[in-house]
Amino acid sequence: MNRDDKFSSFRSKELRKLKQIKKRNKGVWFGLGFIGVIGWLIVIPTFIGIFLGLWLDKKFHQEFSWTLSLLIAGVVGGCVLAWNWIEKENKEIKKEQKDIDE
Repeated sequence: MNRDDKFSSFRSKELRKLKQIKKRNKGVWFGLGFIGVIGWLIVIPTFIGIFLGLWLDKKFHQEFSWTLSLLIAGVVGGCVLAWNWIEKENKEIKKEQKDIDE
């Protein structure tokens, strides 16, 4: 093994260690931020559905409640958005883990 091979081996080990340190530092704050994003992804479409439903109820009187219908649609839409975001983050985490393991 020549000097360049030893250096590249040492360098790759150190890069893996640095990535692990960065990953460990995410800890609690990363988790809280993750929960916050998921919460907002559900809350915002829900509120949009509520306010749009209230406006439609005032504007167009129907036998059914626009507010209730759009509230449910907002919650379902928000859950779908949150699910997609979690899937995307999960793929990125797995990719990072794969890169670290290599």
